[in-house]
Amino acid sequence: MAELIDGKQIAKTLRAKVKEQATYLSEQGVTPGLAVILVGDDPASQIYVRNKERAAEKAGVQAQTIRYDATITEAELLQKVETLNADPAIDAILVQSPLPEHINEQHLQEAITPEKDVDGFHPENVGKLFANRHEYFPIANTPRGVMTMLQHEQVDLYGKTAVVIGRSILVGKPMFSLLEAADASVSLLHRHTPDDVRHTMLQQADIIVVAAGVPKLITAKDVKPGAVVIDVGINRMEDGHLEGDVDFEAVEPIASKITPVPGGVGPMTIATLLETTVELAARHHEIELEAGWQNI
Repeated sequence: MAELIDGKQIAKTLRAKVKEQATYLSEQGVTPGLAVILVGDDPASQIYVRNKERAAEKAGVQAQTIRYDATITEAELLQKVETLNADPAIDAILVQSPLPEHINEQHLQEAITPEKDVDGFHPENVGKLFANRHEYFPIANTPRGVMTMLQHEQVDLYGKTAVVIGRSILVGKPMFSLLEAADASVSLLHRHTPDDVRHTMLQQADIIVVAAGVPKLITAKDVKPGAVVIDVGINRMEDGHLEGDVDFEAVEPIASKITPVPGGVGPMTIATLLETTVELAARHHEIELEAGWQNI
């Protein structure tokens, strides 16, 4: 049976590290500031934002949620982003998805100054990631959290074969770049990849990261014995329970390590968001954090 990668415990350890560094910044007169813009009343977004607020408070991060009705215009939102860009008390800005159809999410991502782009979605930060720049810049929190999990589990990526399924800017594309930068040989598959090609490539993979949004997409026949399987998918089924993109019961006996759903990658996203917020605050106020402080 595969060893379970306990995302809850890893996230708990990371949040404790974040709190230590937030306390250190506070002693220097700085409280990390996170602004979250929430538009409309999407139930999942409401829950997710409340979880962010609670986690931020426990970690010593000052989080404020700015709520708007779904009728707000894109121009009004862009003006608010500009105000937050200029606010010295705000170190990190996040626009919660999804947005109403009349608002172009890409326009908002581009309006956030790269130095406060806690989600790592600004084109400048994405470009630096794919250019493998070695300076600090924010990186999308879910794939960064996955890399933290792999590091924690001492998964050797050097020279390994990795397959990422899903090409979103949220997970798939930055995940590809991070794995490639760690010297893995990476393939990026998506919904238009033929089934036979996907199956063949998966069977050769040492590491599989799947973020396709398709329940139980990855089955036992897709996984090479001993592979490390990271399931980013969170799919709510008709009866209310959650399923990942991996058929967990079928794949667990084959993999060497596997993340459960829930309790795997999910908790790492918020913990990594707080990690990035603290780092942005330190850079904003020119305070040096201990090198490698977030290693867990």
